[in-house]
Amino acid sequence: MSGFPRTGVFVALSLVAALTLTVVPIPAWADDYRPQWVTLILIYWCLVMPSRFGIFTGFALGIAHDVVSGALLGERALSLSIVAYLAGELHRRIRVFPLWQQAVAVWLLLLVERLLSLWVLGASGQPTPALDYWLPTFVGLVFWLWLSPLLDWLRLSAGLTLSER
Repeated sequence: MSGFPRTGVFVALSLVAALTLTVVPIPAWADDYRPQWVTLILIYWCLVMPSRFGIFTGFALGIAHDVVSGALLGERALSLSIVAYLAGELHRRIRVFPLWQQAVAVWLLLLVERLLSLWVLGASGQPTPALDYWLPTFVGLVFWLWLSPLLDWLRLSAGLTLSER
């Protein structure tokens, strides 16, 4: 239990960094390629510490993401909750994969998040986005290949270990 404050601070910093990267201004041409930072970081923590991070973390993070990005309140909360559930349930299978196979599994989770967000957009009467709506999932697949080892290195440097469920 003594590691929880250190874990909480480290995770909070990573989630704040993800929310910041989601709203930091970038050139208009690059906006279509912006990775789903919040979803990637949430998946990472749900895979590494599924007993501490799950559906409620996904919901709270989704609400924070909606507030920060100015989206329909609850749009991302639903999708991130479901992605967190799936990542938590599949963590034992995904963690044993080589990194490139983990990236494919994470890509599928990113697709689930996009599909659920698309469903919410349709249910709220907003127009269907163009095909470039799906580009961030491919960028997320590529970014997972360096993001996961980087977060692993930072987590281990901080002295945090894996938690099992």
